[in-house]
Amino acid sequence: MPLSTELSPAAIALNRFGLGATPAPLPGDPRQWLTAQFDRFETTPPAFAALPDARAMLTAYQEQQRALRKQAPPPAPGGPMPPGKTPEQKLARRDFGQDVRALYGQAVQARTQSALTTPAPFVERMVHFWSNHFCVSADDIPVTAFAGAFERDAIRPHVLGRFEDMVLAVERHPAMLMYLNQNQSIGPNSPAALRAQQRGGNPRKQGLNENLAREIMELHTLGVRSGYTQADVTEFARAMTGWTIGGPNDDAPGDFAFHPQQHEPGTRMVLGKAYAQQGMDQARAVMADFAHAPATATHVATKLARHFAGDNPPPSMVTRLANVFQTTRGDLPSLYKALIESPEAWQPQPLKAKTPWEWTVSALRALGRNEPGALQMAAIQQQLGQPVWKPGSPAGWDDTAASWIAPDALMRRVEFAQRLVAPLATQIDARRLAPQVLPGALTPATQEQITHAETPASALALMLVSPDFLRR
Repeated sequence: MPLSTELSPAAIALNRFGLGATPAPLPGDPRQWLTAQFDRFETTPPAFAALPDARAMLTAYQEQQRALRKQAPPPAPGGPMPPGKTPEQKLARRDFGQDVRALYGQAVQARTQSALTTPAPFVERMVHFWSNHFCVSADDIPVTAFAGAFERDAIRPHVLGRFEDMVLAVERHPAMLMYLNQNQSIGPNSPAALRAQQRGGNPRKQGLNENLAREIMELHTLGVRSGYTQADVTEFARAMTGWTIGGPNDDAPGDFAFHPQQHEPGTRMVLGKAYAQQGMDQARAVMADFAHAPATATHVATKLARHFAGDNPPPSMVTRLANVFQTTRGDLPSLYKALIESPEAWQPQPLKAKTPWEWTVSALRALGRNEPGALQMAAIQQQLGQPVWKPGSPAGWDDTAASWIAPDALMRRVEFAQRLVAPLATQIDARRLAPQVLPGALTPATQEQITHAETPASALALMLVSPDFLRR
């Protein structure tokens, strides 16, 4: 009897809302299965909890560099200045880089472990969604060190909380402060800048940096073309001055700190509203208003609808989600429940192409893997074109099919699928597995290809790279 080509509600719950089906029994009530996960989500799984402390690592490195600079010989009178780095400093930087790359790989493994074993795959998907929405790109060594901690400490604790709290946690995290250079931003009329000018310091090194302020408005909250101006960005950047990373004299070195001597004094005018708060509270007040703005509700709702209901999100769904966001003042569980109840997200046709990360995780889950084992996921995702926490832009990874279904990208998945299934060919029968992990989604054409594959390994690989499996 030919199988239906329409996705069953179980298939949609497992593959579109979740992270991919496993050989385990199907959920009886898909919607109830999704909402029940709110009580099963583990904020800090053991693999994440075991990660080394990036703050301590960075602080120790910075202290080592300061000590080495003090030990460096002074320039000879009238002679040229010594090179910027002594051999000892270069060696310390090399060792630090190796430690950071090892930490990054361990963090990616922890993320994979959590995705494979979580009892709440829908909530875990939302962690990945928000981590991409509020992304950092681990292209510099210090940011690379904090990438895993950023998702663990700023995203995971707030994924079932309030949007406003997640925004505050994200923007205060050292990874974000370093990535968008907020730790270098100093108010032009702040006490620190005025003292530097009196000493004849370089004003370019004591200036205002607008990177984080701009991305908060354009990407994290209000969205592009929502009505703000360059003047609003500049005023918000002035309000954020003093938000930085703690040094050796702060209470928490390597963590968020507010330095009042770097803060631009005065009232700020953002989007027509005056903010007269003092110090750190000024930027917090602006961000709180951004978090509850109608433009933010629409921006977030559009991205959620696109993630679950297709590259061109249905306007009716966007409006419904935006209304829930506003009426609940950004309560995320309420937003997720509205998403689960949206009929547009339950259309029986595949609506989205899996990104390399989504596809890899779903392939491992389909094969019954409960740990990455010897698979080096950081290297694998690099090869597949979506290195973890490295989107290369503050906008994050694209969420449309055109970015992920090019022929060369699909060929890389075919090659990896063949390597992945090679050791499993004698243990797993693809003919029996395919209906389990693609319930109601396995087309007759794919079933026939699996049945007539030349080898068991080929049958498994065909299942993983079939159109049925590549989409959700």
